[in-house]
Amino acid sequence: METVRHFLLDNAVQVFQRPKSPYWYCAASVAGRQRKSSTKEESLARAKDVARDWYLGLLGKYRAGELKQGPTFKEAAARFIDEYEVITQGQRNPTHVKDTERRINKHLIPFFGNKVLTDITPGLVQDYRVHRLRIAQDQQPASADRAQAADGEQNKPKPRKPPSRSTLHKEIVCIRLVLKTAQRHGLLPYLPNLSPPYKTSGKITHRAWFSPQEYKTFYEATRERAKNPKKERWRSACEDLHDFVLFMANTGLRPDEALRLEFRDVAIVTDEATGERILEIEVRGKRGVGYCKSMNGAVLPFQRLQKRHNGQPTDHVFPTIQRELFNTLLDELGLKKDRDGQARTTYSLRHTYICMRLMEGADIYQIAKNCRTSVEMIENYYASHIKNTLDAAAINVRKPKPAKQAKKVAKPKA
Repeated sequence: METVRHFLLDNAVQVFQRPKSPYWYCAASVAGRQRKSSTKEESLARAKDVARDWYLGLLGKYRAGELKQGPTFKEAAARFIDEYEVITQGQRNPTHVKDTERRINKHLIPFFGNKVLTDITPGLVQDYRVHRLRIAQDQQPASADRAQAADGEQNKPKPRKPPSRSTLHKEIVCIRLVLKTAQRHGLLPYLPNLSPPYKTSGKITHRAWFSPQEYKTFYEATRERAKNPKKERWRSACEDLHDFVLFMANTGLRPDEALRLEFRDVAIVTDEATGERILEIEVRGKRGVGYCKSMNGAVLPFQRLQKRHNGQPTDHVFPTIQRELFNTLLDELGLKKDRDGQARTTYSLRHTYICMRLMEGADIYQIAKNCRTSVEMIENYYASHIKNTLDAAAINVRKPKPAKQAKKVAKPKA
């Protein structure tokens, strides 16, 4: 509970104390907002002098145009967070909603919080990009600091890595969502252009996957480990990993979709077109409910899993993913990273499925439907580096050479 307030300058400034604090605080309303500050003084007389100087300084900034009146980014962000979780309930993963709130509170509010919404310009957003990258660069230790750390300073905090392009992009998306909320509620007249300057065509990259030879090497290693585990109590985990690798590379499921999969979601059927036994899978993932038809190679791993765990209809096919064993085998085989330095993960099995289907000449639209993604995504991240998608007959076209002109008949001599 606050003590008695003292008023200065025709009641424009208030001086007061807070509970459990020896210091005096001052408050005043400037540019349509109530502002408070600590005087850092325990004496009331000195605190009044500091409060007068503080207030006059605020008035000077206001007259110079440095303090503007209007709703701030922090207020718009609070409104966005309040409505985003309610509106997207059931439509967005709760983890995604929490990550969005975390980015706003951790990175955006400390930088934009007290800025008036109309002051958030493309230039200020660019300053934020530079700020995020510069903080990480400033934390990189110098050569002398690295030498000291090598000598025994093990308790020094590790320098943070600069944010990746995708991380910065997600933060800019959060800024745009907050500003759209402000515009929707009439707090902002228009949305500024937040596209990054100096943007060039993005480098064509592909996601980490296993080439056919690498995939064969890997699943043979998982099969050998399943037959001869290093410890007998690890046998079940090794067998589960082997079946997981074969199942994922023959279905193209995402790892999170595989974790949600129950035995009742999978049916073994005979495909009318090919006459092969395949799995018809009802998939529940980030895109909602979808369907997948597997390759024939997924049937036996599924049957082994069901028999090994005595799977009931409501039991999960993969209660856990043996990621530690997965990474251990990759390290032993030297396959953890591809030639571009990208780390292979369980998601790489999905990428392997898509790439192998394209290499076999499968229709890209059918692959997109079966993997619950878009043709554009496959063209950007998979088809761009698969040589089998290039038609040499259509590329190496040559124009027909013009027929040789008939030799002119020599004129008879006169």
